[in-house]
Amino acid sequence: MHEKINYHAVFLLPPQMMILFKPNIGFLAEHAVDPDKRRYIVASEGAHHYLDIDHYGHYPFPDLPRDYKAAEKKYSADTLRTYGIVPWWIQIMMGRLTKAFREKNKQAILKTAAELGHYIADAHVPLHVCSNHNGQLTHQEGIHAFWESRVPELFAEADWDFFIGKAVYITDLPGFIWSRVLESAAEADTVLQCEKEISDHFRAGQKYAFEERKGKLIKQYSTAYSTLYENKLDHMIERRMRQSIFAVASCWYTAWVNAGQPSLNKLTHDSLSESEIKEFERMNVEWKNHHIIGRDCQ
Repeated sequence: MHEKINYHAVFLLPPQMMILFKPNIGFLAEHAVDPDKRRYIVASEGAHHYLDIDHYGHYPFPDLPRDYKAAEKKYSADTLRTYGIVPWWIQIMMGRLTKAFREKNKQAILKTAAELGHYIADAHVPLHVCSNHNGQLTHQEGIHAFWESRVPELFAEADWDFFIGKAVYITDLPGFIWSRVLESAAEADTVLQCEKEISDHFRAGQKYAFEERKGKLIKQYSTAYSTLYENKLDHMIERRMRQSIFAVASCWYTAWVNAGQPSLNKLTHDSLSESEIKEFERMNVEWKNHHIIGRDCQ
């Protein structure tokens, strides 16, 4: 899903940005998953992907300060990292992308934009904003990958509409991010309840099937089950994916505007550094070994 979101976000950008982003659309899509790969080698990475917001009370969670320093003062940095910091991490990444634009650093722009897209997309996933993140508390293990990967893989290319419009400038970045987080939190119960309801009417032999995925024959939710779930959710996953694409493009655009709208046709640092190449190689090796550090929802 992350690759598709970054890919489609490029087409919402203005021509002044498209001159850099369109020729590098493959890089932006491929490296959208780098933050997940980093979780296999960096223990602190996991907290950047989620927020167990229900730990802090009930919707709309007024006890949790939206400002990081205020939240840290109230709960401690350790507590915040334990339950996730995705809305604050997105703001940090926005600062890094703005800096990269200002410095006209091509590789920093592309690398940071690709990874920023990942965190923004995660904030749009209801199970990333819920302590029952993989249905482990309700005997629904596997629902995370079902919602985030299986359903989009089946329906995104053929059935979903990604003609969204244009990126917009975000005047209140923290407010924008927190509104998306709260939208996700409000839908978490629906994600779980709908799967529970259709599961009660399916035999195990109908719920799962052995199908090919990325060249391998694996057991996964059947097409029939996935179709019923998508319909039961009233196309929630498509809506959240569309909103993710719009949010990613708008954040990229906002960072560029905040940097002074620099020209992107002549940039410095045209290739990856040796240390960046080694980092990517190491992430790929550890990712293939499947030894994730911390929470594993897949």
